Amino acid sequence: MWQAFRNGSVYDLRSGDPMADDPHGGHPWGAERSVRARVVCMLLLDGPPALSGRVSSLKLAGLQITDVLDLAGGEVLPYAELKHCRFEKEILFPEAKFTTLRLVNCSIPRVEAARLHTEGDLHLPRCRIHNGMRLTDAQIGTDLLLNQAVIYRDRRGNSIMGDGLSVGQDLQAEMMESHGQLSLRGAKIGVSFSLRGSQLANPYGRRALNAPQMTVERTLYMTPAALGDPPMSSGTTPARGTRVQRFDCQGGIRLDDGRFGDAVDLAQARFTLENDQEVSLRRVQTPELRFLGEAPERGKIVLSGAKVVNLIDKSTSWPGPGGLQMGGFTYENLVPQGSFPLSRRLSWVAAATAEYNPEPYEKLATVLRNGGEDADAREVLLAKQRRRRETLPVAAKLWGFAQDWTVAYGYRPGRAALWMAVLWAVSAVAFSHADHPAIKPGEHPNWNPALFALDLLLPVINLGQDSYWQLRGGWQWFAAILILLGWVLATTVAAGATRLLRRN
Repeated sequence: MWQAFRNGSVYDLRSGDPMADDPHGGHPWGAERSVRARVVCMLLLDGPPALSGRVSSLKLAGLQITDVLDLAGGEVLPYAELKHCRFEKEILFPEAKFTTLRLVNCSIPRVEAARLHTEGDLHLPRCRIHNGMRLTDAQIGTDLLLNQAVIYRDRRGNSIMGDGLSVGQDLQAEMMESHGQLSLRGAKIGVSFSLRGSQLANPYGRRALNAPQMTVERTLYMTPAALGDPPMSSGTTPARGTRVQRFDCQGGIRLDDGRFGDAVDLAQARFTLENDQEVSLRRVQTPELRFLGEAPERGKIVLSGAKVVNLIDKSTSWPGPGGLQMGGFTYENLVPQGSFPLSRRLSWVAAATAEYNPEPYEKLATVLRNGGEDADAREVLLAKQRRRRETLPVAAKLWGFAQDWTVAYGYRPGRAALWMAVLWAVSAVAFSHADHPAIKPGEHPNWNPALFALDLLLPVINLGQDSYWQLRGGWQWFAAILILLGWVLATTVAAGATRLLRRN
């Protein structure tokens, strides 16, 4: 191993039997495949000089590292790569400095690496970490790779404690299994954060992913990955018929106050929540939210205060009443995928407002109007008025019904003209059979039942008919009802016109 370090070659103690060489299997590895952790530390911290024309590096395969690998506070200059190895005890890297460190397909009891600093990559693909990993305030110069890793919780219920983590480029955790809380509070990712095909589960607490105030310069992916050999992820398009593994989360997600430079992509994501758990996107800011997963049967989707430019969604992705909160949620464009009729969009708004709140209706109407869909915008505002009517006292509710039946709160003004025409025609026919003595004989125009009816229907305007004739008996009541109906229609038309002018 000493000589392999000096010439930069791989020191490989694998037997060639896949079952015997599996670091995660139960086959024992004897002393012939074991090396003390202290010797590994000596090579990394103060190893012998490289052979002439070579670059020293530690490349191990198929070894068992006994005792605790303790490099706390150390500065490791050689390149380190350990593949298919077993660690007998935990790894201690707090405040250590590396150039690049790669641990591939290793079995590790625990990783303690708070304030770890690497100039290059930190790779842990296909590793199994049995008691969690701590990366609090770690600084990774380029990429952090956790693809297909299996990470179990520590005694505090955390699989990865990465609060304050900083990654210079990508954080790839594709097809990873996390059994516990993945905590990334205040983490900063220089490019993208990929959880394609990953399985997050935390039956021990409220959240499987706790990442408030996270900053991702490009995109957060919670999308499928293709299953194959090797698995296809990182944005590659799988061939037709390829089986895929979706992002699956059992437990709540918290991304409150996050900043995502390009998008948050939830295509085909599946969330399994309890009644008190949430997928929380409070005050998130991103140019694009692709909400294209499955609607959770329980729990809540919370978008309160979030700011999005493009909302790409499906009608089947949103939960029903009581499962959605979006007070203060702003978006500029709606890009529905598949059929998303206006009736379903109104149900989407209603699901988010257990108690009447005009803001979601007005926001939806504004977005539809800006997109040139004026008729749909009017329907949304009409639905808002009908929802408001449910909260009013009885008298105001009856007045609301009158406005709805006549001119639909001013959003269907053509209906008022129809009512006026019907009432005018009916009353004109009726008055043609009415007894109508003149109030002052010899000082009246010719009797015209059509103009007389119109004079009664139109308030304020005087056509010079109703003041010259006197009605008796039931015709007086009929005229009074006609005057009242005229005032109702005129008032509702005026209210609708005012609302139309205000919108314009």
